[in-house]
Amino acid sequence: MFSLTQTSARQREILEVLLSNGWEYMRGLLTAGKTENPQIPTPEVLRNILIELGPFYVKLGQLLSTRPDILSPSYIKALTALQSNVSSVPWSEIEALLNEQLSKPIKAIFSNIEKKPIAAGSIGQIHRGILLNGEEVAIKVQRPNIDKIVQQDINLIKGIAELVSLTEFGRNYDIVQLADEFCEAIKSELDFTKEASYTDTIRNNLSSSLWFDAHNILIPRVYWEITTEKILVLEWLYGKPILEADLNIPKAIKSAKEKRKEITTLLFRAFFQQIYVDGFFHADPHPGNLFYLNDGRIAIIDCGMVGKIDPQTQKILIELLLAIFDLDAQGCAQLTFKLSESDKVDNLLKLQNDYKKILKKYYNLNLSQFNLSEVVYEILQIARKNKLTIPGNLGLYAKCLGNLEGTARQFNPSFNLFDEINPLMTSLFYRQLVGDKPLQTGLRTILDLKSISLKTPRRIETLLDRLSSETFNWNIKLRELEPLRRSIDASANRLSFSIVLGSLIMGAAIISVGSSTQQLSIISSVLFTSASILGVWLIISILRSGRLR
Repeated sequence: MFSLTQTSARQREILEVLLSNGWEYMRGLLTAGKTENPQIPTPEVLRNILIELGPFYVKLGQLLSTRPDILSPSYIKALTALQSNVSSVPWSEIEALLNEQLSKPIKAIFSNIEKKPIAAGSIGQIHRGILLNGEEVAIKVQRPNIDKIVQQDINLIKGIAELVSLTEFGRNYDIVQLADEFCEAIKSELDFTKEASYTDTIRNNLSSSLWFDAHNILIPRVYWEITTEKILVLEWLYGKPILEADLNIPKAIKSAKEKRKEITTLLFRAFFQQIYVDGFFHADPHPGNLFYLNDGRIAIIDCGMVGKIDPQTQKILIELLLAIFDLDAQGCAQLTFKLSESDKVDNLLKLQNDYKKILKKYYNLNLSQFNLSEVVYEILQIARKNKLTIPGNLGLYAKCLGNLEGTARQFNPSFNLFDEINPLMTSLFYRQLVGDKPLQTGLRTILDLKSISLKTPRRIETLLDRLSSETFNWNIKLRELEPLRRSIDASANRLSFSIVLGSLIMGAAIISVGSSTQQLSIISSVLFTSASILGVWLIISILRSGRLR
């Protein structure tokens, strides 16, 4: 259980931040174990609290933004672009960490490293460097001792989760497991080799495509020979964040509006391939992670947050997209249940009616005004309210769609979601129909049809022979009839015993009244004894069944 003495100094600091931002609820929770339902602060207050608490809590807020099944869209929006207001680490500390992590002295690898970082985040900061061969690189260096700070805050978060689990809110959302998932996700981000591996995977997956020219998308190359758990070295990119870029397109070739539409289409196709084809996707495509390069290509950076989707889930998500565009509440309900980890839903009709309510507001909207990510957020939240357990990767899926759609609308105001998705949906359904290898799928289908064609005539002939036979029997087994049959048998047996018991008692009474010899008296006694034994057995049997009433 959570101990107040383990991290008391840190707790006092946290309490000061919480109370200075006007959140009184947590005072009782951290000091007296208050177990009433939590009163969550407003999105803006929550964001300010997390920023003031430091890098760990900023990262926690970013992870919370991946769970639209828990938080409303206003919170998701406030936390999605959450950035820590942290100062950079002095060069002396960065230099010491580089010397500790690198297999060779710094001067044996780099001809120069700029001491002033170009960016500082919650986990690390980035410096520009030049290798001995003249190649420019981006060096992401972990903040010194961040792992110890994270572990201290993890202990505190888990303790708070144990207290919150005593509330109805905590039980409904399995808050302890949720805290464990978030803490494990944060710890995994402390290992830069994982981010390097994710970067390689996405780059390899996007190196070819049927939907776009793969040359137009760039994922930075990883320098594995220099990368460690606390240092990530990537190729340097020459460009600007996509919303700050000057497209510089000669009007004779195409207008800026046409170029923006072209880039929007490219981004949607690249991310739809990651989600619905590769099953491994960059989960945080906010404007700062999408670059417009000087040569006109688009770069996707910062692959630390990724989502994974298995083929079966991909299939259901494609069908769910179609159900959303068709405003099909029944389809949404059935598909959401398929996606959930729950064995049953309390009321499928209620779930369907809840979906009808949220889809009604889109009935008269033009598709260009349709906000897909908002609908997905609401669908996941309604599923959670109906006690369906939604896998965490669907939160990343919703976050990816939300960031992508939001960036597209800022970058290209004339953006039409349906125009981008419609041709991809056709391709995705075709892919599901024929698979990745049409020839192989076709040959397998032909073999299956051949097997059916060879077996079907014989089976039909056998069926017709049996139907025309006088000895034909139907063997039907209904799952719920067997318990009913056993119950009826038991009732009939008890009724039979009751009749026999009554007969024995009546026979014994008649013989007893008219008995004139000792033999008749003995027979009467035997009948009474047998009736008594059967009566006691019958009463015990009824009592043991638990169905006396």
